Amino acid sequence: MVRAAVTLPREDGTLSRYELGPASPFGAPGVALRTRVAYAAVHVVADPLAENTPDSVAHLDWDATLAYRRYLWSLGLAVAEAMDTAQRGMGLDWDACRELIRRTAAEARCAGGRLACGANTDQLPAGARVGLDEIQGAYDEQCAFIEDEGAAVVLMASRHLASRARGPEDYLRVYGQVLSRVRRPVIIHWLGEMFDPQLAGYWGSHDLDAATRTFVEIVSEHAPKIDGVKISLLDRGREVDVRGRLHAAGVRVYTGDDFHYPELIRGDGRLHSHALLGIFDAIAPAASAAIQALDRGDTDAYEAILAPTVPLARHIFQIPTCHYKTGVVFLAYLNGHQSHFRMVGGLESARSVGHLAGILVLADRARLLRDPELAADRFRRVMAVVGVD
Repeated sequence: MVRAAVTLPREDGTLSRYELGPASPFGAPGVALRTRVAYAAVHVVADPLAENTPDSVAHLDWDATLAYRRYLWSLGLAVAEAMDTAQRGMGLDWDACRELIRRTAAEARCAGGRLACGANTDQLPAGARVGLDEIQGAYDEQCAFIEDEGAAVVLMASRHLASRARGPEDYLRVYGQVLSRVRRPVIIHWLGEMFDPQLAGYWGSHDLDAATRTFVEIVSEHAPKIDGVKISLLDRGREVDVRGRLHAAGVRVYTGDDFHYPELIRGDGRLHSHALLGIFDAIAPAASAAIQALDRGDTDAYEAILAPTVPLARHIFQIPTCHYKTGVVFLAYLNGHQSHFRMVGGLESARSVGHLAGILVLADRARLLRDPELAADRFRRVMAVVGVD
């Protein structure tokens, strides 16, 4: 059997030939996923002919963007919309998010898909020194819009609050007031500074133990208004600790740990995490198949499916972690979910060609390429741009 082959760049500047393996074996589930709630934090598809430069407003290819959300729902996954994977705060402003949420919510109603959308304070001027009342009002506005569209709210970390808050008491005040106004339980997102340096010291302290105490205090005090928490610190031990503390309050933990997700989702036999992950956008078919295996009680199959995806995840999320979106979009391009490798804000240039080559190889080893011939052809086009035939 002749296999698709590509020419890969090496670290020493030379080139090597690589043969791709067979196509992905993963298919859509026959029944709904049962034992875990699994959100894929989903990317957006830029309009390749529009002005999507670093200083321009975002222009999206709506057909391709919404088609990808339907694809995720077909796999039994839930969709987390307008989050950092969608380049929130890195090219996607609130005006674009509002239209994105509106359109995705309409698709969710038609498809019967589960949907949660990010609420932030990014309609306020970037870098502005605004008051706590203005921050609270911005959160209230976005939460109300999302709930009016019929979606659940993910209460995202606010750069404005990180800049303005003087200590834990300001977080207790703002989150308490916002949570008192929401109409249905929300997911609270703790996004670490490795994903967004402007969120350093969130919850009122650079000491993670102190920050965790404030976080747990807010969640415990308002537990009836909270469906769950998403912890994106790439710190397995801290997530397990918080999971144990919040269990009695009936609050779920949705792992945001794109390095240790297999063991956190599997759990320890007593407690487990659910998922709200950017990497689930990239490995969606494998994620669905793995949770189907858990639903059958087949932990060996679960491990066998997800273990090969971890090297890919660690590669995509390598430092600077905030540029993981480039890898997610590149893999969507390789797999034919979009016709081009262009991004909002020009972020297709945020990773090197060598990094992109690593994504191709690791995705192949994880059996995530739907059509190896198509992936090879598209990778060759990217290489041609840098002068490699």
